[in-house]
Amino acid sequence: MNNKQFTRRVGVVLVVLALLLTFLCSNLYTIQYTNGQNYAEQSVAKVAETETVAASRGGLFDRNGKVLVSNKISYQVTLDYTLMGKEEERCATILSLINTAREQNVAWSDTLTITTQPPFEYTTDDPFYTVSTNEEGETVYNMTSLGKLAVKMKWIKDPAEVEKEENTQPEVKEPGLWDKIKSFFGMGGEEEVQTPEAPYRLPTAEELLGKMCKSFGIYGQGKVDEDAAEESGETVPTLNIGDMDPVDARAVAGVLYELYYRSKVSDWPAYTFAKDVDIDFITRVKELSLPGVEIETTSVRQYNTEYAAHLLGTVGPIYAEEWSTYKEKGGYTMNDTVGKSGAESAFESYLKGTSGKRAIERNENGKIISSQWLTDSETGESLAPQPGQNVFLTIDIDLQQQVEDILANGVANLQSKETKGAACVVLDVNSGEVLASASYPTYSLATYSQDYTELAADTEMTPLLNRALQGLYPPGSTFKMITAIAGLETGTVEPDTKIDDKGVYTYYSSPQPKCWYYRQYGRKHGLQNVTDAIMNSCNYYFYEVGRLVGIDKLDEYAAMFGLGQKTGIELTESAGVVASPEFTESLGGTWYEGNVLSVAIGQESTQVTPIQLANYIATLVNGGTRYSTHLLKSVKSNDFSQVTYTYEPKVVSEIDIQDENLEAVKLGMLKLTTEGSVSSAFQDCPVQVGAKTGSAQVSAQTNSNAVFVCFAPYDDPQIAVSIAVEHGGSGSELGKIAAQIVSAYFSVQDTQGDLIPENTLVP
Repeated sequence: MNNKQFTRRVGVVLVVLALLLTFLCSNLYTIQYTNGQNYAEQSVAKVAETETVAASRGGLFDRNGKVLVSNKISYQVTLDYTLMGKEEERCATILSLINTAREQNVAWSDTLTITTQPPFEYTTDDPFYTVSTNEEGETVYNMTSLGKLAVKMKWIKDPAEVEKEENTQPEVKEPGLWDKIKSFFGMGGEEEVQTPEAPYRLPTAEELLGKMCKSFGIYGQGKVDEDAAEESGETVPTLNIGDMDPVDARAVAGVLYELYYRSKVSDWPAYTFAKDVDIDFITRVKELSLPGVEIETTSVRQYNTEYAAHLLGTVGPIYAEEWSTYKEKGGYTMNDTVGKSGAESAFESYLKGTSGKRAIERNENGKIISSQWLTDSETGESLAPQPGQNVFLTIDIDLQQQVEDILANGVANLQSKETKGAACVVLDVNSGEVLASASYPTYSLATYSQDYTELAADTEMTPLLNRALQGLYPPGSTFKMITAIAGLETGTVEPDTKIDDKGVYTYYSSPQPKCWYYRQYGRKHGLQNVTDAIMNSCNYYFYEVGRLVGIDKLDEYAAMFGLGQKTGIELTESAGVVASPEFTESLGGTWYEGNVLSVAIGQESTQVTPIQLANYIATLVNGGTRYSTHLLKSVKSNDFSQVTYTYEPKVVSEIDIQDENLEAVKLGMLKLTTEGSVSSAFQDCPVQVGAKTGSAQVSAQTNSNAVFVCFAPYDDPQIAVSIAVEHGGSGSELGKIAAQIVSAYFSVQDTQGDLIPENTLVP
């Protein structure tokens, strides 16, 4: 090849190279400048997804518009298992988050039933399962959350499989011909000794923690190679985590336990590491930029009162076993917060609101880089969350506060020191509205979550029990007005009919009960009409009237007044029972004619709730109209712009009571507070009050339950009050408590002039 040809070829190569370089530069320019922003966004964006956003709950207000429960903005830290990288990265991320929480004194969620400090032990006697027997006599293993995951991860054997293995006997084979020949000539040699397998043993807490650390990849430097150790005969540590601090290992294991359980066993909501944390902690977590760790803004309940805990109730997450129910209702996601008790549960449909939907975009680290609310494909309306409605209750929070305080102080000052609990209900006699309802002892809604374990474990005082609606007590002598009305309305006695108290009632050969006055003082009341008998609580009078009326009529009138029946209130309540031959026989007992005497004075097997007693008195003093009791007054939109629901009083039944009969009974109740045993307690009361005491023996070893009912004002009844104190002794001792509550009601009424009128908008 000559020089000319060489030069030509070099020129061609250079031209080709120049063209390639020009093409490359053009493409680089297009990528870097023309479409640079687009490509940059594509390089960052990882995934677009749709997210459901829960709506904030509506508020709870008292009848006068005072805020009882509202919402506040709260931050919470959640973990996404899928974005946390490989085992080593994941454990480092979690430990970093835990250390930050420790520095900021933030508590995190950890339900792993192993102590957080060595020596590691289980925090429950049955960490994996409990054993029971079903109706067929079969053994049933009730697995705990830890037990379910432990079986899934093969940390323990399924107890049902262990049972099968233990019950299966090894098959014994018959020796074959050759075995027999060898045995005959002594050629069998020594038989191999079969060592029986040791019974299966569940791991100790430390052993289980070691298994968890191995499965989760939790370890530091210097971790023992288990395979090499087994080959060389070396002992592998139970907690094989190298130089990692055991406390740290346990903490990381607790978090991973929560994540693994949700991903492999249950459809529980996503794991929330910490709730309601302060901005300082949030700022620190954001600075760390930990993968899979997300900060969420949420709405949580804020309690504006320390009172009415049993009425207002609690909220909480939807548990796995509840999900099917809420799923059927529609409008719920597994991450929603729902009402669990009280008004929060009863009025869930008003309070819940409507969840929203938004589209979010994440970068390669899982961080949200953009979001926007979706729109309805048909209407074009935004799918932003719609807050719940505001619920107005019938209670007056000022009265509620005073009733709770008066009840607690009054119980503490009773002569009886055996009291275990008490309740009080104040009803509007003309509507069935619950103006106040107190259960003692009570608890704080603000710290309910932290206190729950202790509250639930208190089986003696049972503070979580709403005694006003669920406590069952014999009415004692407060039942006597029913016996009186039954006698008067059937014509068995007239208002002026007098019965001579002879001390001992001897109509039956047995029983022959004594009037309390004769039993305690050896004295008799003498001739008593219905008014005097109520004032003096003369048992003898009511023995006679009850016998003459008969058990069927007593039960009929008790039912008319709502005893032994639910009152209709929206919260959970007990029905109770009124003594009858049928009830006694249903328990396998024998009914005797003389049992009617006990029924006539509120004893025998009669058990009623305090709210039933209040409703019975309200029905009596309003002339016989029994209303359904209720806690809901009205519902307003979230912005208070409209009233969406107003409760209308519901009449359950009407009792025909002649005026003269009613006045005779009411007068007896009035005379109790003006001339009788509780007159001193009511002497400073701002209005006239009608009342009745009651005591019911629980056992020979304890004080009687004390019961008290009253109404006020006497001339124009507005309220009915019932009080029950477990082992409170004499019902007359409750007179002071009742007088203070009546006074509190009328003092509260005097201050209502400045309150916002009903059905007006409130902020």
